[in-house]
Formats: sequence, C-alpha cells, structure tokens
Amino acid sequence: MPTPYLTFDGTTLEAFHFYADVLGGKLEFSQSFAETPAKDSVPEEFKDRVMHATLSLPDGKLMAADAGPWAPYQGSMQSCALSLHYDDASEGKRVFDALSSGGKVTMPFEKTFWADGFGMLTDRFGVAWMVNCGQNQ
Repeated sequence: MPTPYLTFDGTTLEAFHFYADVLGGKLEFSQSFAETPAKDSVPEEFKDRVMHATLSLPDGKLMAADAGPWAPYQGSMQSCALSLHYDDASEGKRVFDALSSGGKVTMPFEKTFWADGFGMLTDRFGVAWMVNCGQNQ
C-alpha cells in the first residue's frame, strides 16, 4: 500500500502534531537536518527543519519533511488529495470541521447521492483532504 509523503515549508512537526490529535495518530519518528550526518553541509537556517517524520494513524502512515535547501518549497499540493473514509457521518463531520479550521473548505460537508457525508477542504498547512462517510465509499 502506498504511503503519502508530504512536503512542508517548515511546519512538518506542527502539522503532524495537529493530524495526530485530529486523526488519533502518534508521531513515530522525527529527525531534523541538524541531527543527520550531513549537518555540516546544511545551511544554518535549515538545521531545525525536519528532514524526515513518520506519523502512525489507525489505518496507515503519513510521512513528511520540510523543504530543504536543494529542493525549495513549491507551494501546496496540486492535483492530489488525501482521502479519509468513515462509516459514521458524525465522526466524519468532526474530522472535517477540525481539519478545515484555519483552512479553506472547497466543498461543504453534506449528504450526497453516494455518501451519508462528503466534503473537501485544504487545511491550514496546504494539504488537500476529502472526507467520505457511509454508503458507497
């Protein structure tokens, strides 16, 4: 099963702590650029950024890093969204509301012809999400 790998602009730990709280996960691993063998070749302003982090979730993992000096941050994700599935629409709505706080709702969470609840958003970290609940997921 593929594991999404996200890139942030210095907010990996903030985002992963937020996702752990909202989605019931646990930060499994985090290492800064300053904690790697290559620390002497990393510019000072990048040393506290996250070189790699892993978040365990009930249904899988997310991995991420902050953009480094050799690969500048290119902005939010384009043409891709992380999709969450819940049997219970009230749980889906709770997650949708939490993830959308400080972000942008692109499709409000509501009942559709295919689901008891569905909505789309981009969170405050620039990550696109779809929350799909019940029926024909």
